[in-house]
Amino acid sequence: MVKQESLEERKLRFKAMTSHERQALLRKKMKAAGLEEGSGVKPLSSYDREEICDLIYITSCFSNIQVSK
Repeated sequence: MVKQESLEERKLRFKAMTSHERQALLRKKMKAAGLEEGSGVKPLSSYDREEICDLIYITSCFSNIQVSK
């Protein structure tokens, strides 16, 4: 029978790991979950700032349209 470690024990074990051990553990868990490294959100700098401003303006008009009806 395997004893479940408490939350505090798990935190201590994680803090005791080296940076490389933590990275390996996270990569292993990501792979098991079917995630790829680097599959996160792109930085804002890769988007057209003018397009973002236009989208913000358009969405701000939605509440005005609903009030007008």
